[in-house]
Amino acid sequence: MEWTTESSSEHDHLEKKNSLELVLGINQEDAKVAEAVKRSATEIASVIDQVHEKMSEGGRLFYIGSGTSGRLGIVDASECPPTFGVPHGWVVGLIAGGDSAIRKAVEFAEDDKNQGWKDLQEHKCDTGDIVVGISASGS
Repeated sequence: MEWTTESSSEHDHLEKKNSLELVLGINQEDAKVAEAVKRSATEIASVIDQVHEKMSEGGRLFYIGSGTSGRLGIVDASECPPTFGVPHGWVVGLIAGGDSAIRKAVEFAEDDKNQGWKDLQEHKCDTGDIVVGISASGS
């Protein structure tokens, strides 16, 4: 199956909508989040428990993603030390295309099937660590 970051949706042509239509569309999408979390609560709790166990044993948490998903992982990782008092480097965010992709899109960076593994190897990721892939498309 081939994945693409561009897909048709009920939210195409946003540039043609007025402000009220945009706000209501965003609100409509936001309303779906609570129900999605509720449906997946058991699985989410299981992942939390697994991450806690690995980190309690000295493991690190890696977020890895591309585009906006990768950027959100980096933001979350960077907020863990000041918010939770954990050491820097204990939660690591990686983005397809490297650090330059944080501020500027690096097109097709996510298409390299081996680069994510190479990025993890640079951090000496091993079985004591946990890796969470973040993907808006679900792939």
